[in-house]
Amino acid sequence: MKKITILLSSVLLAASVNAQLFTDDFEGYAVGDYIGQASASWTTWSGAVGGAEDVQVTNAQASSGTNSIYFSSTDPNGGPQDVVLDFGQQYVDGIFTFESDIYIESGKNGYFNFQATPVIGTTWAMNCNMNNGIITLDDGVTTDLALGSYTDATWFTLRIEANLSTGRWQAFVDGVCIGVWANSVNTLASLDIFPLQNSGFYVDDVMFDHQAFVPMNLNAAISGVKMGSNIAGLNVIPTVTVVNAGITTITSFDVTIDYNGNQYVENVIGQNLTSLSSMDVIFTTQVPIVAGQLPVTTTVSNVNGGVDDDASDDSGCGEINPLVPAQGKVVVGEEGTGTWCPWCVRGTVFMDQYAADYGPYWIGIAVHNGDPMAVVDYDTGLGALISGYPSSVVDRGSDVDPSAMSTDFFTRLQIAPAAQMVTGATWDAGTRELNVSVTAVFDQAATNAYKMVCVLTEDGVTGTDSGYDQANAYAGGSNGPMGGFELLPSPVPASQMVYNHVARAITPSFSGDNTCFPALINAGDSVTNNYLFVLPADWDENEIHIVGMLVDPSAKIDNATKATITEAVANGFINGCSTASIVDMTAPQLDDVLKIYPNPATTTTTIEINVKQESDVQLSIIDMTGKQIASEDYGTISVASTVTLNTSNLNPGVYLVELTVNNQKTTKRLIVK
Repeated sequence: MKKITILLSSVLLAASVNAQLFTDDFEGYAVGDYIGQASASWTTWSGAVGGAEDVQVTNAQASSGTNSIYFSSTDPNGGPQDVVLDFGQQYVDGIFTFESDIYIESGKNGYFNFQATPVIGTTWAMNCNMNNGIITLDDGVTTDLALGSYTDATWFTLRIEANLSTGRWQAFVDGVCIGVWANSVNTLASLDIFPLQNSGFYVDDVMFDHQAFVPMNLNAAISGVKMGSNIAGLNVIPTVTVVNAGITTITSFDVTIDYNGNQYVENVIGQNLTSLSSMDVIFTTQVPIVAGQLPVTTTVSNVNGGVDDDASDDSGCGEINPLVPAQGKVVVGEEGTGTWCPWCVRGTVFMDQYAADYGPYWIGIAVHNGDPMAVVDYDTGLGALISGYPSSVVDRGSDVDPSAMSTDFFTRLQIAPAAQMVTGATWDAGTRELNVSVTAVFDQAATNAYKMVCVLTEDGVTGTDSGYDQANAYAGGSNGPMGGFELLPSPVPASQMVYNHVARAITPSFSGDNTCFPALINAGDSVTNNYLFVLPADWDENEIHIVGMLVDPSAKIDNATKATITEAVANGFINGCSTASIVDMTAPQLDDVLKIYPNPATTTTTIEINVKQESDVQLSIIDMTGKQIASEDYGTISVASTVTLNTSNLNPGVYLVELTVNNQKTTKRLIVK
């Protein structure tokens, strides 16, 4: 008989107040047992137990006794293991506690999440990523809610305490608090353990418990602390969440952050904080983040001019051990997105958050597909690296969800680049010519296996036609909160959408060019490439960023630099080697060759193909599963052509119209009602 304790009876619970609802140390199983088969509490994501999705008991490692369970994956998409511990019910209030011992193998990672509803795959309440000695916790909306550290190849205990009534969550590693946060989802139904690519970790001594929450009369609690960044050298503006965990309305209080020997105080007055409601206190004083592992304590005091009734939740504890970036290192996150993609609003939210949290160490680029903001060369290049939408890569590494880029960002930020990067420019407002120089000053010897790429991005992009309407899977809130998109319709009308980090141009190609690089490069040598862009009148030059990227011999981005036009002009233009002709964005683009109307369509739509010279043309209609619905090879044509497509036999939904002209692809979204 396996050693599992489940106390469902109120009589038993009353008789043994210190017992947990569930514990499993895996000692009662035989080595090799599938726990989904041997236990009524454990199952898998699909419900299929005893196979590849299940996990077997092992005695190769154990925190206590001799047994544990082991998870690993080499699949780019993770799995196939996907093990679920059902909590027995959906907890919607009270204090829920989860604890487990975890062992991450050297050079490997680990992951698990909490599911918020009994139907798994509906809403994620919390994600836990463990990689390179760093634990990051998020709620699917806000990254890095808690940050902690662990040692590879060493057992550690992770404990999560969630007050579902007040939204106050707290995490501990080996008894040391690593963060207090206000979670956006406050229901819990199950644990999901899913190995990502390069996972290798053991789990032992799993426990969960639940207790009722009884509010006191006057009680202010710290329910969230977000410093704003975990990078040494940045000045941050902290946000502290305070919840009224009592009955009496709170009108005033003080919040104090104690860090690095300094205290930062905000006095809050004139409030009407009712029972179980909360507010964010945004500090007016910047806090400098310094290198080294230091405690940070946040305290609420002077509640309604006095002392509240429960001191146990007046403080939020944690530790900051900020990453020290490698000299001159900047990390690039490229996100595959599209206005047709309903889940891509997740990327919209997280890309803005990374920009705010990581400041000058981060460059985010939104690479659009199948909408008016698509850049064909960029879309095609990134499409070869990702498996779907939304997806993203950090420094052109592994494909990850946009919400999960922080782990790869922290890893890449600490790797010393081969060269320091800088952009310069001249700008002619009359001709709208932007002449760019991108310079790499090498810190180490290199070869011409390195390449250079120049990208233009734009913030604040808007449009008026339906192609700028944003499909929104979070509309109505059934898929949980997502940065306010849960309050918007689907699609979000173009008039309500503003797109940031939009890739506008890339040259000379996605992979870059090494024409200007000498065969051998010595430490201290520099290489400068020049690029000339002509910007359309409807691009806002004040929102344009120039991004220079150095691509290493493995096709990863070694380092990058980003500057506004004003900043690049101030840096000064450097004459160098020109590897590309003028990039005239005012000239007709491939995207202009394909027009669809009416769109949305009901019974028919017209597809217009406009080519000005002899071109090989193919056309395909693709549904959102990637299945090709129809295709036609037109051979060589040299005049405008129109195709009438019968849409009455298509199911309502979103389709992609893919046009290939001389092996260059462009796609546009077709909506069928």
